[in-house]
Amino acid sequence: MSKAEKTKQFIIEKTASLFNTKGYISTTLSDITEVTGLTKGSIYGNFENKDEVALEVYKYNAKLLKQSMSRSFSEEFPSSIDKLRAFVAFYRKNWQPVFLNGGCPLMNAATEADDTMPDLKNQVVKSFEEWIIKISEVITQGQKTGEMNEKADAGEYASLFVMLIEGGILLSKTTGEEKFLNQALDRILSIIDKELNKHPS
Repeated sequence: MSKAEKTKQFIIEKTASLFNTKGYISTTLSDITEVTGLTKGSIYGNFENKDEVALEVYKYNAKLLKQSMSRSFSEEFPSSIDKLRAFVAFYRKNWQPVFLNGGCPLMNAATEADDTMPDLKNQVVKSFEEWIIKISEVITQGQKTGEMNEKADAGEYASLFVMLIEGGILLSKTTGEEKFLNQALDRILSIIDKELNKHPS
């Protein structure tokens, strides 16, 4: 990695929490220089403008979340049902550090990424699509192995799970009460056991 690439990565990592906590629109260039200890010239020497920093920071935050969540879908959990339950457990276990870091980076960026930041908006859409596809693939695999109800629409259930989680996070983050996210996660577990699982225990 070249010196320029290292500086760019340093700026991204140093401002990741800042953008996610303060917001992509509210974060100023002065905020970026303060948290990095670099000059405005150094920032602009590596990024065209603040929007480019915001976009790269979003990609970084989304990648970290994806890497953490991907363990739930790994071979560590042999069955598709186990993978979905591990996915729910991930959110139940990690909600505190996620909230302390400003909340879900996808939802935070989604609420700000309107027509004034089209590149960020497109990236957020891509993240949600990838998330839904991943869950859908797990359900489809479960249908192929005979674990899950083959009549279930995998894409529809995957979208529902994302909606429940993001809604639960929004309410819990806004009110400061964990119960809303837990209710959403409990509902997903109920759907997995009662509507998807062909062999409930």
